[in-house]
Amino acid sequence: MQEIVFDFGFVLTHYNYWMFVVLMMTGLYITVSRGNLVKKVVGLNIFQTAVFLLYVSMGKIVGGTAPILTGEPGTVYSNPLPHVLILTAIVVGIATTALALALVVRIRETYDTIEEDEIIALELEMDTTAKASAAGSER
Repeated sequence: MQEIVFDFGFVLTHYNYWMFVVLMMTGLYITVSRGNLVKKVVGLNIFQTAVFLLYVSMGKIVGGTAPILTGEPGTVYSNPLPHVLILTAIVVGIATTALALALVVRIRETYDTIEEDEIIALELEMDTTAKASAAGSER
């Protein structure tokens, strides 16, 4: 029977991937488990930050330098594409967060709450009231 050996050095050298997993699961948990709309936006931002960390981690090569031509043929370069994509994603993320928070403010003005359960209850109450008034006007 083959013995399984745990390599703790492997875990320590890949800490950025472990942080990716922790951040992603934290963001997913906050987004799914909370009813407060602002907390959901924060959870989505944590989830998004985890994806940024993953892409930047994949773009880094051990021993690689910035992709600036030095004239040395044996130079190892890190891939700049993931970093450029993440810069764009950060800008889009900020705009999306601003829009989401603006929508939360508008929902608060309309329903006087930002709790998802209370908003659904108010929507059901308004639907019931509208159906009752429509049935009453037909008679």
